[in-house]
Amino acid sequence: MTDDEINRILNPPPSPSNPMLENLGKLVGRWQVGLVFPADPSNKIPVSISFDWLEGGAFLIEHFAGSAWIIGPDDTNTAYYVLYHDDRGVSRMYQMSLADGIWKMWRNSPGFSQRFEGQFNPAGDFIAACWEKSFDGSTWEHDFDLTYTKIK
Repeated sequence: MTDDEINRILNPPPSPSNPMLENLGKLVGRWQVGLVFPADPSNKIPVSISFDWLEGGAFLIEHFAGSAWIIGPDDTNTAYYVLYHDDRGVSRMYQMSLADGIWKMWRNSPGFSQRFEGQFNPAGDFIAACWEKSFDGSTWEHDFDLTYTKIK
């Protein structure tokens, strides 16, 4: 058993303090992500990411290749919201849902809209996903694919 595994057993991450976040617990942990861009579909770029509870379970944070994603709910509806920031200085806000094994994120913004959809396998340890983009808000094009494999 590794030191990291022992530490997780002795100091487990907190449970979400907000009941609306309990559904997101399936994301918590470490994942290996493979990025595949249409320009070179034979080249799968590996990236390690993590999802952890933040502020005692009030939010979920994702660290992904130089970016941070803070995920939280709005208790007046069933929506989640995502604040995104990356090392290029780009900041965005997305809406998000996670239900029935389907994970979605989207943003509709003048000049550049995006949407993401990922489907969990029955075991919950693999997600096949893709991003799409639109420059006019109505014509969508495939951006890239991702596969998430849970490693912890």
